[in-house]
Amino acid sequence: MRKERCWVWFKGGLSEEGQWMSGWVATQTDEPGLLIEHPGYVSCRVPEWRVVFKEPDDLNLAPNIPDAAVWKLV
Repeated sequence: MRKERCWVWFKGGLSEEGQWMSGWVATQTDEPGLLIEHPGYVSCRVPEWRVVFKEPDDLNLAPNIPDAAVWKLV
């Protein structure tokens, strides 16, 4: 299992815009989604649509968010 630097999409509050955040590493495992880790946050598994491995040109441009998207996998 290889860890790779990535950017993760976070949606702000109801009145805030979302943004891509750097400083994360993602690991692909046998389970669905990607395991993301950051020294300042609790590690968790998220769907692949929330992670990119190349810095986005616009850190405020949202990814294609699926209808009824799951934001965090247990």
